[in-house]
Amino acid sequence: MSKVKKKPSRLPGGLSEEEIQLEKIIQFSGWIFLIILVFFIGAWIFLDFLLDIIELEIGASTYAFIIFMGTNSAISFALATKIKSNRDQKRKLFFDWLLGEFLFSMISIFAVAAYQW
Repeated sequence: MSKVKKKPSRLPGGLSEEEIQLEKIIQFSGWIFLIILVFFIGAWIFLDFLLDIIELEIGASTYAFIIFMGTNSAISFALATKIKSNRDQKRKLFFDWLLGEFLFSMISIFAVAAYQW
């Protein structure tokens, strides 16, 4: 018999590397959405209110961008938290999240298009 032992495919907590990477990717996407939102609003406040260099107005597209980024950040953080607490339903939660993101994006696009029309 060989003295080489097989590496376990699961970590001691019962998680595989792919499951951990999925959770980290979802958490990372939430942070990216949040950073973009904070950078956009921070630049807008800095350039418009503090320096009075440019005059920015909140139009339909700007409002939709702010709502879209904020909501996607919150949804990504919520999904990461939900997956951590319900690891056995991870696949169902992920597909529900994808469907929800798609529907939310479509409704946002149609709402902005109807508002501008």
